[in-house]
Amino acid sequence: MVVEDWTRSGLGARGIPPGWKGENWGRASAEDLTVVEDEGRRALRMRSAGDRATLSIDLSGRVDLERTPILEWTWKVTVLPVGGDARVKARADQAGQVYVVWPRAPALLRSRIIGYAWDTTAPAGATIPSQKTRTVTYVIVRSGRADLGRWISERRDVVADYRRIYGEAPDAPGALSLSIDSNDTRSAAESFVGSIVFRPR
Repeated sequence: MVVEDWTRSGLGARGIPPGWKGENWGRASAEDLTVVEDEGRRALRMRSAGDRATLSIDLSGRVDLERTPILEWTWKVTVLPVGGDARVKARADQAGQVYVVWPRAPALLRSRIIGYAWDTTAPAGATIPSQKTRTVTYVIVRSGRADLGRWISERRDVVADYRRIYGEAPDAPGALSLSIDSNDTRSAAESFVGSIVFRPR
């Protein structure tokens, strides 16, 4: 199931792409988001300068995790927030964040969110509860500068990650979000997100 391949937007289109919405916990201005072609890949370029951009797409009724439990996406990070670290509340910035969201009312208290992140400092492979909200748990997929400037393909078993974090099988996710932030470190970040797909094992 293709979540996004950015073909609904023309190259150079700025701002929130069709089918997505900006979230009120992160400013997503036209200058932060641009659909581009990079090394032959259609992608969304996300930039942050001492702020945060967050956008979400509705997945209601679109993803059956029993059939397609594998989330695959491509991304490239070019600028990391200086000193960003998901383990430290005052420096909890990341250049790349892909969130799978299970909304539960009241949303700010009971929703369950797994955030796959490219962190500046926190080690790859770590699972870290958010220092800012009880609803988010980060899985650090990449860390530091080793793969900076390279397109990377990621593959995560969302069902396995959910079971490991929450101790039970997930129901269908309600949304997927993308975010970039450098507001805590008052620095800058830049990343590119390519295609996003749910696949069978």
